[in-house]
Amino acid sequence: MNHGKRLTHHAVRCALMLATMGLAGVAAASAPSLRLADDPRVSGAVQLWAEWVEYQASTSRVPGVSYGIVHDQELVASGAFGEANPATGAPATPDTLYSICSISKLFTSVALMQQRDAGLLRLDDPVAQHLDWFNIEDAHPADEPVTIRGLLTHSAGLPRESDFPYWTDPDYPFPTSDEIRARLGAQQTLYPSARYFQYSNLGLSLVGEIVVATSGQAFDPYIREHLLDPLGMSDTYTDIPIELRGGRMAVGHTALKRDGMREVVAPFQTRGIAPAAGFASSVNDMAKFAMWQFRLLGDGGDELLRASTLREMQRVHWVDPDWETTWGLGFSVRREGERTFARHGGGCPGYYTEFRLEPKTKLGAIVLTNTIGSEPGFYAAKAFDLIAPAIESALDAPDEAPARNAEWLRYTGVYDNIWGQVAIVPWQDGLALLYLGSRDPAKDMVRLRHVGEHTFRRVRNDDDSLGETVYFEPGEDGTVRRFKRHSIWMNKLR
Repeated sequence: MNHGKRLTHHAVRCALMLATMGLAGVAAASAPSLRLADDPRVSGAVQLWAEWVEYQASTSRVPGVSYGIVHDQELVASGAFGEANPATGAPATPDTLYSICSISKLFTSVALMQQRDAGLLRLDDPVAQHLDWFNIEDAHPADEPVTIRGLLTHSAGLPRESDFPYWTDPDYPFPTSDEIRARLGAQQTLYPSARYFQYSNLGLSLVGEIVVATSGQAFDPYIREHLLDPLGMSDTYTDIPIELRGGRMAVGHTALKRDGMREVVAPFQTRGIAPAAGFASSVNDMAKFAMWQFRLLGDGGDELLRASTLREMQRVHWVDPDWETTWGLGFSVRREGERTFARHGGGCPGYYTEFRLEPKTKLGAIVLTNTIGSEPGFYAAKAFDLIAPAIESALDAPDEAPARNAEWLRYTGVYDNIWGQVAIVPWQDGLALLYLGSRDPAKDMVRLRHVGEHTFRRVRNDDDSLGETVYFEPGEDGTVRRFKRHSIWMNKLR
């Protein structure tokens, strides 16, 4: 990752926030913020999370990362680290295109539910009722037939893939729709229908075929007319725009090799698998998709889809016998701690991505990367741990934003020694310190309270009493060079 390009839009956004806070020397919360992005509680949390993600991605040799944080109808933060195309040095940005792979399934599932709401199908219809060529060998004929509901919940008993080696062969030979149909009769169901969860790209590709059959339109025109164009998602494609690769579209990379390097992945298109894994998009476009869902859930109505239908999609419809795997209609619906997420991840040759929403709080996180083996789902989950409490505080008490001393900004930044790196950012009425190698940043973050010239003390989490001293050492010009904690010095990098 090119550290010279690590902060792009995020750095600009934070610089504007900090400049605003420093206009009067000490920024007082005299009026409610009009935007969450301008609230110092939120900006501090975003800054800390972004520094942590940049370090985690950089030390894992992820070439490029683009991210967005959405609350309801506001893109609270967006930014990028590293490079979309390391060969040319082109930086990643929130407008960079990535393969979003299986996140495609959400668009296809919405399209299917539009057909259901229009009365053109029922979820419990057998697939063969709409696809007369659905002739897969049923290894369990005594059980119920494969239904549309089973396709959406991955409980249809179908094999994971159409029988082609498109994930591993060097030319990624994704089959066409005609090739999927021709090969289907030679395949066999894996489980009885409605018995177990088995993730299936074949199944969601069939959902796309049902949309085509019931709507009378080809897949791409239908998705454009009924979803992308109405939402203004002009940078979203139903299959990989390979002509943009290396320019507007990020170049994909392999998992880490034993020598710690990644190799470039050749371009591909998913053809007949596009409804399950073919889409490409950007953070800024995916933010529109998130905002539409929050808008529909909040306002009700029928903008592209009935609000009740979206709620139906985002609640659990399948629980596997292990009582751990849960799925909605198209959405992965997951309970993590006290939060319930409607989400989907994506993993295609060269790209790992995550789209995660918490419908209850109208908070969303989008993380797109141009490599296999990155952790976008992990990064997104930790955004909720760090940023969601700050947003909740800003919404509950907009006129109680903490005062910030602009003089303390000189203590903020990234510090380094042989043991690793820490970030220090504005936090509440003081500062926050985080070891960037942490796997649980919300838990491991340390709050610092100002107690004297260049001096802070750690605030204990158990009773808010004060712990060890953190002393910042300025140079002759007043610029902070390093800090000391537990008699250990860390030098300022930036």
